[in-house]
Amino acid sequence: MNSLSEIGFAIQQSRKESGLTQEQLAELADISERTLRAIETGGGNPSITAVLSAAAVLGLKIVVEK
Repeated sequence: MNSLSEIGFAIQQSRKESGLTQEQLAELADISERTLRAIETGGGNPSITAVLSAAAVLGLKIVVEK
């Protein structure tokens, strides 16, 4: 993955596969629904902490490669 929109899409797909609503995932990740929507759409400027938190709840790992 090489962009926030791709990461957001993966988080959205995993959330749906897990049967979670945006509200539920946001609560579990301790972030706002607005932040989660920004992550899933690749918009806004969510913190890396928020992105990692949402991914972790879903069991996703984000890898940075050189």
